[in-house]
Amino acid sequence: MQLSNRLSAVADMVSRGNRLVDVGTDHGYLPIYLIKTEKIPSAIAMDINKGPIERAKEHIAEHKLESYITTRLSDGVTALQEGEGDTLVIAGMGGGLVIKIITDGEKKLEDFRELILQPQSEIELVRRFLIDRGYAIVEENMILEDDKFYPMMKVIKEKTPSYEKTVFYKYGKKLLENKNPVLKIFLEKEFVTYTNIFETLASHPKQKEGLRLAEVEKELEYIKEALTYYEV
Repeated sequence: MQLSNRLSAVADMVSRGNRLVDVGTDHGYLPIYLIKTEKIPSAIAMDINKGPIERAKEHIAEHKLESYITTRLSDGVTALQEGEGDTLVIAGMGGGLVIKIITDGEKKLEDFRELILQPQSEIELVRRFLIDRGYAIVEENMILEDDKFYPMMKVIKEKTPSYEKTVFYKYGKKLLENKNPVLKIFLEKEFVTYTNIFETLASHPKQKEGLRLAEVEKELEYIKEALTYYEV
């Protein structure tokens, strides 16, 4: 089975030998791939909607993996029992929903060895939430696929100090420290976008002292600071 680049990068983050819980599994491709490559021994594929669960069941049956992958209709991890998994994957959802699933299922997630998260939005908010809740972001990656950027992270339950720089929350400390090439492309595109917005706003007399202009100028400062990591 061939995964998309996004899901392939998520799969790479899963630790070998761990039991997988895939929240929002959709077609069930991720657990099927991980079982077929013998990276994990078993998986629970969960989704809030019946349609994706039925599709996942069909694909699991096609690969004759019913004894390895269980499907469950579930809002977040409500249908999960404590001690049933080692790696939790939440991929392809908005950042607010990722935070809600973790918050609502906090007790059930206590025994998990790792969470693999790929939020589609509010990435800075997710990173702040994780650090505040006693998680450590131990690995990050960013994938560019079909002109879309997909940041993702592996986190473990381990209290760490708050980040000393805002750019670490905004763009990812590990991504910056490792000079992730896709993040650089993202930052360069953001620099052009915000520069154009700034110049447009600045050209209007009524906007020169406006809050929006100040916000855009601040974003440009963060982007420039992030890009300095690629100069060393």
